[in-house]
Amino acid sequence: MQDPEQPAPEKPDLPDPETGPETERDTETGAQPDRRRIVSSRHLAEGEGWELSELEFGLIIAFNAFSRWTTRCMAAAGQADLSALEILVLHHVNHRDRDKRLSDICFLLNIEDSHTVTYALRKLVKAELVSSQKRGKEVFYRSSPTGMALCDRYRDIRRECLLDGGESNPMLLEGLFSDKQGRDLRVVAQRLRVLSGQYDQASRSAASL
Repeated sequence: MQDPEQPAPEKPDLPDPETGPETERDTETGAQPDRRRIVSSRHLAEGEGWELSELEFGLIIAFNAFSRWTTRCMAAAGQADLSALEILVLHHVNHRDRDKRLSDICFLLNIEDSHTVTYALRKLVKAELVSSQKRGKEVFYRSSPTGMALCDRYRDIRRECLLDGGESNPMLLEGLFSDKQGRDLRVVAQRLRVLSGQYDQASRSAASL
């Protein structure tokens, strides 16, 4: 039995379960970072603003996962030969059932190289998923009945596999798709749109150098 007057032995410092194992102190400031930097390019994560490199790594893997998901979902819907860009173009052409020009599509999707969208539209027209009509000097595009039906099948599979698929993961179901998390996702989406504007401005600055 421990002597009540004797101080209790100090407990060893354990890594925080939220932040993971501690890293070595900064050699210049002696500061202890909260956690390891999760980045794909360590040379871009040096000095101030390294948090942006961590965000960029998240954007990279999220974009690739999203692209892979769109092609798998479209294949399950019955159209396996469409690329991620072609799927995005089809969905936007189908958006609100309105005729759209090439410039409209490029503007909304923030695509600078219009040739990639032109190729996508030609492929969609050839597959009879999109129809085109020339009015004066402009060409307008809209979803064909076949394209609309395909988008509806894609929506159903998306709901089954992505949204309702959270049933196999209670934490995902109760967290990501809760009312509170739904509001949080809208905030994240808004900040990503703002961040895209910052990257666009930085691109113009880099082009002037």
